Amino acid sequence: MNQPSIPMRAPAAVLAAAGIAITLYLWLFLHAESQLSVAILLAVALAAVVAGRRLGATRRLEAAGMSRPGLARLWAAAGTLALIAAFYDTHFALLMICTVLLYTTACLGLTLQFGFSGVANFAGAAFFGIGSYATAVLAAHSGLPHLLIIVIAGVISALVGSLLIAPVLRTRGHYAALVTIAFGILFKTFIEVNDVLGGPQGLQVPGMRLFGYALNDGFTVFGADVSFYVSYALLSLGICGGVFAVVKALERSWVGLAMDVVRTDETAAATFGLHIARWKVVAFMLGNFFAGIAGSVYGMVTGFVAPNNFTFSDSLLMLSIVILGGLGNAVGLVPAAIIVLVLPEKLQFIQEYRFLFYAALVIAILLFRPAGLMPRKTRLFFAGEASR
Repeated sequence: MNQPSIPMRAPAAVLAAAGIAITLYLWLFLHAESQLSVAILLAVALAAVVAGRRLGATRRLEAAGMSRPGLARLWAAAGTLALIAAFYDTHFALLMICTVLLYTTACLGLTLQFGFSGVANFAGAAFFGIGSYATAVLAAHSGLPHLLIIVIAGVISALVGSLLIAPVLRTRGHYAALVTIAFGILFKTFIEVNDVLGGPQGLQVPGMRLFGYALNDGFTVFGADVSFYVSYALLSLGICGGVFAVVKALERSWVGLAMDVVRTDETAAATFGLHIARWKVVAFMLGNFFAGIAGSVYGMVTGFVAPNNFTFSDSLLMLSIVILGGLGNAVGLVPAAIIVLVLPEKLQFIQEYRFLFYAALVIAILLFRPAGLMPRKTRLFFAGEASR
């Protein structure tokens, strides 16, 4: 017998309540500065998660999101816009929002590679850095429109990544991971010894100009000075939302289905006529393109790029976001990015122990949620299966 479905108006109400509550919590968390306030907010989050699981609120929220995915994304975008508006003159909070959005964009590329097609990429930061360095060079020495430069930076990242296609396709598992690790180390060493690219000192990245407007100039609204990071935050939100929509569309399409089969069992995929190499190449190139455009905007946001910004530890940071959020689930990347990127900044009051606490927290989360914060649901092929 089928379980009773959620009433038509219930999903909208559940998503609205969750969107408002999460936005308010993030506003409080980004605004918190004292040790006591951060500790209280972390305790509230833990209590809310435990209570939500015991009372079934988490299950109702997941069901509402699955039944109304478009509305869930609308609330997520509205909440982000509300946070940007709330911190219109706070540079640090806006920079954190930009960082979360751009790292989420890069990790969407890793999800396409690792979570969809099973291609291990431990050099995410290298492709992120290729986009930043390509933007630094093109913006300083060419008259190309900056929006076009962002796209070109993504293409360059994908083309450079094509150099790894042959060794990645010839190896599997740990050996393929070693290939990407070696590439990441090679990239950092190359830019360190290359004086044309600034060497170890790095390069300055010109601020972005969009239709004649310089984003670094800032602006005023009703006489109030607005941080120039607001423009970058809106741009980062647009890019992240666009890439997210593309990844979800691919996941629902026959392309995503083919990638799932390749990841699950290459032998079975080949038996049914799927071209394994083709789908791995598509995932690898497209994922590196997304990382490149994210790195391009990140370089303009920070205004400076250096080899130490794109180390192997940064690649592991990106990979930890993908795994912590739930391997293959694009939605889980956002809360995972907030935990990995924002939480250590808020724990600076415990100095060197903050990374110990952060590592312990991540281990505890994966201990109780081994599949990540939001595990990817099993693909449903028939509409009737959703209610069973």
